[in-house]
Amino acid sequence: MEKKSSTPVAYNRCKTWQMGFFVLNNTATNFYMVLMNYVNYYAVGIAGLLTGVVGIVLTSMRIFDGITDPIIGYIIDKTNGKFGKFRPFMILGNAILAVSTLLIYETTHLVPQSFRLIYFILLYAIYIIGYTFQTACTKAAQNCMTNDPKQRPLFTQFDSVYNTILFNGMNLLVSNVLIKKFGSFANIEVFNWLVGMVIVASAVCTILAVIGVSPKDRIEFFGTGKATKVKFSEYLDVIKHNRAIQMLVVAASSDKLSMNIAQNSVLATVLFGIMIGDYSLNGTMSLITLFPTLILTLILVNFSKKTGMKKAVVVSSVANIFVFLIFGCFIVFTDVTQISLTNFSLVPMLFTITYIVLYVVRSAISNVSGNLVIPMISDCADYETYRTGRYVPGMMGTLFSFVDKLISSLATSIVALYLAAIGYATTMPQPGDAVTTALKVFWFIMAIGFPVFGLVCNLISMKFYPLDKAKMEEIQESIAEIKAKAMAEDAQ
Repeated sequence: MEKKSSTPVAYNRCKTWQMGFFVLNNTATNFYMVLMNYVNYYAVGIAGLLTGVVGIVLTSMRIFDGITDPIIGYIIDKTNGKFGKFRPFMILGNAILAVSTLLIYETTHLVPQSFRLIYFILLYAIYIIGYTFQTACTKAAQNCMTNDPKQRPLFTQFDSVYNTILFNGMNLLVSNVLIKKFGSFANIEVFNWLVGMVIVASAVCTILAVIGVSPKDRIEFFGTGKATKVKFSEYLDVIKHNRAIQMLVVAASSDKLSMNIAQNSVLATVLFGIMIGDYSLNGTMSLITLFPTLILTLILVNFSKKTGMKKAVVVSSVANIFVFLIFGCFIVFTDVTQISLTNFSLVPMLFTITYIVLYVVRSAISNVSGNLVIPMISDCADYETYRTGRYVPGMMGTLFSFVDKLISSLATSIVALYLAAIGYATTMPQPGDAVTTALKVFWFIMAIGFPVFGLVCNLISMKFYPLDKAKMEEIQESIAEIKAKAMAEDAQ
């Protein structure tokens, strides 16, 4: 099966606007991911649950999330109805997300204390099911959008832009608007506002994503162009023999674990609200660094189009290790209280400019290495078709997510248990708390140590990842030959 084909490849390419719309499906779920980054503040500060208990619950729910992935991926691979393979799950998933998050944030603190924890767990489990429905489609449906190796990084290009705007915009909203208006995360109005905004914004993104994928959500764009029978037992064969997905899982899951830890909302509170002493700078800095980050991200994504995604991950990981270490040493070993957007003396200006430059470079490189993972899953799915003749993008995407989530599920617990160990067992760090050595060490280990560990894992796994630029061209030629034979048989 694995041989060089002489059949010229007629690539399935999508229009740029179609990819741009479809990528919004990932943005739709990322809105909820950002919202849930603050769930520990709600659960502890509003609902009255213990920090350590919340951390364990969120970790358990993440594991449950991973378990549901293969099941939903199997269902997607067997689905090919009147409304396509992916669109029904995108819409259903978003609807479940909207209802479950509304109930979590608006009603948990109202139920009796004795039933509150169980109620929170049940609603969170429902949220996970909706999240899995929609995110599984992001990983699986982009395989039918395009199979051109040069066009697949276009997903990363759009995703990087959307995510940069989303994450920086949410930082600005929370830090400079909601916290200033309502005082702290202990005010339920912060969450009332966030939930309403996220539900509306995510729904709009989902509608646009459905429009974008509609022309490609048809059987002629699924792998070999013919329906394939899928058995649940085939997951085992994929795990044992698909080296590409094995290595991608190692790279992405370690990276995801470290970045989930580094992006935890508590880290921003510790850095800006406690170490720097001005929490509003979190949002303002996000706004200032937004466009430089976008520009540098686009430059780096264009690099990945020319070199292939494997090489782009390796180069970006090496560069990011050095940037993270420099950034961490700057924060911990200098007087970061000098960082200011109102003091224009020489020293504060130098500190502020240094912070901005390091933040922009770090964020842009992280965008590339992190966001290349999703189009690389499509490459792994094509490799499976090339290797066995099976078209199972749902299986590939959710198998990846299953292992990824099991490992990255530890992130919330690691942060929560560490906080409990240094004295935050019943409360969360708040802006204005005293700066201590324990908090500085906590920030450095979480924000710098874990990301560097994840990046090192990237380098090790990419050494054994088989899908470089040349290999992907060979794979697409082979799949084109399989599809040509299938079409010839149908014509007879």
